[in-house]
Amino acid sequence: MSSEHGDWTLAALTPGIGPVAMLRLVQTFGSIGAALDANRQVLAPIVGAEAAHALKERVAAEAAQAALAWAQKPDAFLLTLLDDDYPTQLAEADTPPPLLFGRGRRELLARPMIAVVGSRNALAPACATARDFSASLARHGYTVVSGMASGIDSAAHQGALTEEASTIAVVGTGIDRVYPASNHALAQQLAQHGLILSEFPLGMKPHAHNFPRRNRIIAGLSKACLVVEASVESGSLITARLAAEAGREVMAIPGSIHNPQARGCHRLIKQGARLIETIDDILDEVGRLPGRPHPAPQRDVAPRDAVGLAMGHEAVTLDELGTKLGLTATELYAKLLQLELEGRVASLPGGRFQWIDV
Repeated sequence: MSSEHGDWTLAALTPGIGPVAMLRLVQTFGSIGAALDANRQVLAPIVGAEAAHALKERVAAEAAQAALAWAQKPDAFLLTLLDDDYPTQLAEADTPPPLLFGRGRRELLARPMIAVVGSRNALAPACATARDFSASLARHGYTVVSGMASGIDSAAHQGALTEEASTIAVVGTGIDRVYPASNHALAQQLAQHGLILSEFPLGMKPHAHNFPRRNRIIAGLSKACLVVEASVESGSLITARLAAEAGREVMAIPGSIHNPQARGCHRLIKQGARLIETIDDILDEVGRLPGRPHPAPQRDVAPRDAVGLAMGHEAVTLDELGTKLGLTATELYAKLLQLELEGRVASLPGGRFQWIDV
């Protein structure tokens, strides 16, 4: 890596030097190297006294050395705004991250991307929907971008990993950490077959204020944002808002009116987001890539048994289902347990059950 990249890494990891300050330094001095050589009195009016002191004292030298050493690993790299393959859509955002840590398939940065986000506490049917839509998007050439959180994010990554276009995870920690810890296996798959990105220094813990910053990168990378099940408090609505502000298409999959986890999606639709029912709805919005199937192939859904037919498309209680089928609670529990083990039925809060089409 060039000395210019080394200077850029040092400045980008300096406390108080964010995307706006980096831009000011380049505009004022012509290069980060020249900025580092400037005296403190000249730097202070541009980036503030504390940041100027941090630059002159090289307080990020150890972090920069660690980053440069980490980037020598076979599957690791540092991406800066100086690089030709820095994604154009992200570079044109209001506050593009000046430095990104990457692990995995760097070539995915050149692909068209669509964000798929949603609730961390999503119900099983919504996770299945996220997996299906993400796999289909990747099959049609779109790389799926999400945040590697539990719930919808993880399901989106899992679905897209099955295809060549794959998936990019933008994380809210240092790239050498996995959060949540339950996603260790997923992180390994992403490093081998997808891509992980982080703007945070190595070792950074999952602080709450990191995640809105992560969300702006997800929105900035993507041509459109699809929200799959989200409450009105979900952080995925931040991603949707940032996407809308950046002129990206915002889309949402509706859910049951009885499911509070779907109300964020319903709010987005009321505000003008595109209501999505099929993969073709998305492709009609964002465009079909050359050489991809048209129309999108329909997924074969396994036929429902009597329990599935009685459940319909809404969550039902044991009593409601027993009345429809004429079965005792004991008989019904045995059937539901077997179907849950097969991944055909999801057990929901409040003693309700919902069929999952697979």
